Amino acid sequence: GAKMAAPANEWLSCTLPASNPACDARRAAMSPVLFVSLLLLVAPCRGDAGYDMDEFLKREYSLTKPYQGVGSSSSSHWDLMGTAMITPEHVRLTPDLQSRLGAVWSRIPCFLRDWEMKVQFKIHGQGKKNLNGDGMALWLTKERMQNGPVFGNMNRFTGLGIFVDTYPNEDKNERVFPYISAMVANGSQLYDHDHDGRPTELGGCTALVRNVNHDTFLLIRYMQNRLTVMMDIDGKQDWRECLDVPGVRLPKGYYFGASSATGDLSDNHDLISLRLYQLTVHRTPEEEERDLEEITLPSVDNMPLWNAVEKQDGMSGVTLFFTILFSIIGIFVLVVVAVVLYGRWKEKSRKRFY
Repeated sequence: GAKMAAPANEWLSCTLPASNPACDARRAAMSPVLFVSLLLLVAPCRGDAGYDMDEFLKREYSLTKPYQGVGSSSSSHWDLMGTAMITPEHVRLTPDLQSRLGAVWSRIPCFLRDWEMKVQFKIHGQGKKNLNGDGMALWLTKERMQNGPVFGNMNRFTGLGIFVDTYPNEDKNERVFPYISAMVANGSQLYDHDHDGRPTELGGCTALVRNVNHDTFLLIRYMQNRLTVMMDIDGKQDWRECLDVPGVRLPKGYYFGASSATGDLSDNHDLISLRLYQLTVHRTPEEEERDLEEITLPSVDNMPLWNAVEKQDGMSGVTLFFTILFSIIGIFVLVVVAVVLYGRWKEKSRKRFY
């Protein structure tokens, strides 16, 4: 301690305005160090697009240990659903058992314009590779607390879904699973399980997150109508981009959630933490005016969402043609039958008057 005091006192004395040749030399030597230190401090506050950003943790939308009162207390900001249960270490959405479904949903609608969500999770179980399932999802949707077939949530949702899919349902699948993908829907699209959501996905990437011994993280950023998903899954504290989609338009007032489901195959799906940050982005007056336009339904620029409905839930061209053809034939037959019956009725009526 005594050895450290002298240099500290010398440095402190050099912060005083009095002139000192030794201090002047020391200040000159330290100025580049201070400059570099300032750069390092400022650098994390820069956005990917070069915008200055401030990050603020929003506790009302965050879920962290010790999960006090979650799902039980009236003061909690989160509800549990299905098999979801609280342990000291995580919120277990589903256990490693067949046919389970669980979720956790925020009680407070989100009105933030720009935000970033950092999620720590763990997927693990006894099943061998590609003999486990089904996966988990993160949500920002108009609806909440709805059971359904899309990783434990309802189909035809309204909003954003980020899927960590651990089982390939499509027979001829060239992708390596687990696979992360994103989908935006306006309440009319179906998630196509048989094709692992391909017809409606915005993008995705392989993410080997199952049964690993290190922490796994996802980062979901929504900033200036741009959706970016990054992952840190190799235990190297290094973010890698998974997808980056501009022109994503999400209304305010939707709810955050996380859900999971198992079927014939299973896994433990554990949510360890979910931290939501408000991003303060400096906009030009033109950007400000454009971004203040009210969005009523989720949409993605240059991606007509109704096309997905036609592919999955609508009729094919051939089916539609035959449906119309048989409808016309049916109407024609009914008209003929009606004319014949009317003719017979007229004939009988005429005979009664003779």
